[in-house]
Amino acid sequence: MTRSELLSALKKVAFLEGDFTTRAGKKTSYYIDKYRFETTPTVLEPLAQHLAQLLPDPSTYDRLAGPELGAVPLVALVSVLTKKPYVIVRKESKGYGTNNRLEGLHTPGERVVVLEDILTTGGAVLSACAALMDAHLKVVHIIGVVNREEGAFENIEAKGFTVSALFSTTDLKTCP
Repeated sequence: MTRSELLSALKKVAFLEGDFTTRAGKKTSYYIDKYRFETTPTVLEPLAQHLAQLLPDPSTYDRLAGPELGAVPLVALVSVLTKKPYVIVRKESKGYGTNNRLEGLHTPGERVVVLEDILTTGGAVLSACAALMDAHLKVVHIIGVVNREEGAFENIEAKGFTVSALFSTTDLKTCP
């Protein structure tokens, strides 16, 4: 599937118009429902393929990471495609068992690329990056599916990370 075909498919299945509130608490006239595109195999598979193409050179990172819950299907598929292992970053420690915030094998010093679904202000992915750094992992890049163009890139870059996204809100709004 080409990038433009994927954009059209993503818009068709996940771009909703109406009255919504974002995770950041802002009122908006549109919503990008990540669970719609992440649970639709005909969109999820090509999405993973295109995300894999945005990854840096494989020699520059050791592992992928995906914040729960939304990025987990993405990081799992990209991991399979690239043969790079991954960790899941919980929003908070689970409070039982191992009480981990990171799920999956990892070793201090590893370099990680974080995959995220929707980048609005960057708060969720920055929290995930803090958890990764607390585990002595180095975040080398962050890749989102959609940049909502509401400050995420600026906030992420202000913390010293590089970031890219497959699509932007402008792309979705202007896509036929």
